[in-house]
Amino acid sequence: MDHDEVIHTLNDLIETTKDGEEGFRTCAENIGDTSLKSFFSNRAQSCAAAAAELQNLVRNYGGDPEKGSGLGGAIHRRWVDIKATLLGGSDASILKECARGETVAVASYRRALERNLPVDVRGVVEKQYQGVLQNHDHVRSLLDQSRIS
Repeated sequence: MDHDEVIHTLNDLIETTKDGEEGFRTCAENIGDTSLKSFFSNRAQSCAAAAAELQNLVRNYGGDPEKGSGLGGAIHRRWVDIKATLLGGSDASILKECARGETVAVASYRRALERNLPVDVRGVVEKQYQGVLQNHDHVRSLLDQSRIS
């Protein structure tokens, strides 16, 4: 895999992590449960750290790192805002949208891992993928619990 392909793959993941950061921040702002606010705020900070780590890798490969989130993420966050407003800020509806966003993040990381990444890049991407899976599973669990309550 040449450097341009590595940079492109990493920039796609940066966009995904920035989407996650903003998505978690939006969820934290709209959710009523204080423990969930804290969880979402912490996840937003973790996504910011992951994006910074990926941005450093892009620089190491001589590229210009992505700095923001994507259009899909912006649309998703606006949908969370709209649902929160229309549904009175239902925690379950916010969790559902968060779970949908995390499913997208899992798919993005899986696509990246299907590529022939250099060893140093693969190590970082695999480590971050494990964190994305944990986020996904935790949000799914929270969503399932909210449906039971």
